[in-house]
Amino acid sequence: MTESVTDKPIIKRVSERFAGQRLDAALASMFPDYSRSRLQRWIRDGRILLDGEPAKPRTRLVGDELLELTIRSESPPDEYKAQAISLNIVFEDESIIVLDKAAGLVVHPAVGHADGTLVNALLHHDANLSQVPRAGIVHRLDKETTGLMVVARNLRAHKHLVAELQQRNITREYQAIVQGIITAGGIVDVPIGRHSRDRVRMRVREDGKPAKTHYRVITRFRDHTLVQLQLESGRTHQIRVHMQYIRHAIVGDPVYGGRPRIPPQANPALIDQLRYFKRQALHAFRLTLLHPETGEALSWCSALPNDMKQLLAALQLDLEKHGT
Repeated sequence: MTESVTDKPIIKRVSERFAGQRLDAALASMFPDYSRSRLQRWIRDGRILLDGEPAKPRTRLVGDELLELTIRSESPPDEYKAQAISLNIVFEDESIIVLDKAAGLVVHPAVGHADGTLVNALLHHDANLSQVPRAGIVHRLDKETTGLMVVARNLRAHKHLVAELQQRNITREYQAIVQGIITAGGIVDVPIGRHSRDRVRMRVREDGKPAKTHYRVITRFRDHTLVQLQLESGRTHQIRVHMQYIRHAIVGDPVYGGRPRIPPQANPALIDQLRYFKRQALHAFRLTLLHPETGEALSWCSALPNDMKQLLAALQLDLEKHGT
């Protein structure tokens, strides 16, 4: 069942097997559904009592104490309202939801996008997601990036998926149409940080966070390449920044793409598609993970969206007409 949160305290007698342990370490064993950081926050907030007194994280237990834990709701802010927004759900059970995100859908409410987001849509789909951090979202896609995402439906699943992401056990694979001809696959392994002058942009910088992207060639056209990419990390705009860094920016990228590259003697239809492609041509096409409850290895694939299919068809016709 999907978990809900109540203000009624959970009362337990501390087992003697925890004697000598710090409270925060013992709590992680006693309440495995919750992360240690969340439990520590609840201690600081006075939500955990030992023998009727507010507890401290470093308190050493002796055993037989009376523990009271009042679960703190992780509800999104009040402005996160449930909204009837269409979702393409490809799988769901009591633990997870896997969805295929459309272009133009913002994942989290933010300045300029107070509603109409994936969070609002998920809260309408399942009201209990209000009790899970970020309505269960554990990784994100940019507004104009399409493809597969996983959402946790309860705290146990959320803790599991966050840990799996941190340990790089969730595989996220993408396809992108990039500018220029890539001769062979490779790895981009350079750190990414916030741009010093434009806070919306990211850039490669020595003091940034480690970021690694694997890429391989699927199809070469006259002046473009369809590539498959896999993330080892999940930095903001990572694929877009890394492809720009190796001088193969993603077609249509309004931030990192620069001027479109037009093959010589391209027909007007292809020229228009390249000049006016409405978003970055990037799609999260495969997601692989271990189920939070069963441990079963699961994988989903998503077909390329129509706009990318149409561009690829035009690039293929151009290649057949003009050759390499």
